[in-house]
Amino acid sequence: MEQNILLTSVDALINWSRRSSLWTAICFPACCAFEMIAANGPRFDLARFGMEILRASPRQADLMITAGTLTWKMAPNVRRIYNQMAEPKWVIAMGACAISGGIFASASYAVVPGYNRIIPVDVYVPGCPPRPEALIYGIQMLQKKIARRKNIDVRKLLQR
Repeated sequence: MEQNILLTSVDALINWSRRSSLWTAICFPACCAFEMIAANGPRFDLARFGMEILRASPRQADLMITAGTLTWKMAPNVRRIYNQMAEPKWVIAMGACAISGGIFASASYAVVPGYNRIIPVDVYVPGCPPRPEALIYGIQMLQKKIARRKNIDVRKLLQR
């Protein structure tokens, strides 16, 4: 019983540190870039969530915010960027184009109807473009998802 209490607190500590310091890589921002810039500004202040630093290298990031239209030609590059990110990694699809291809999905054969066809998406932020408040709400949803995550498998430890 004592081990379970210790492991639970270690799990909570790991989840707290992961959700409180999300390092972001932005993938193809398109029109949503203006809303991302506004969310990073002083009015909405993403720094209070530990997200003030945008990473240029996916190897340093654990959160990818995807936005804008994705074409089939760019899909392998998105997959490569996602694979370069260290575990654990999360993805937020921001905007109608990232979620479903937007207005371009039905008009062009070259458009991927959503990033979830290429990489797993954890949180969807709807809108065209979504307001900064919606992005912040999506980040809070992701933080709650991270808080519920199990990092240490107790059964594997007890089998040793």
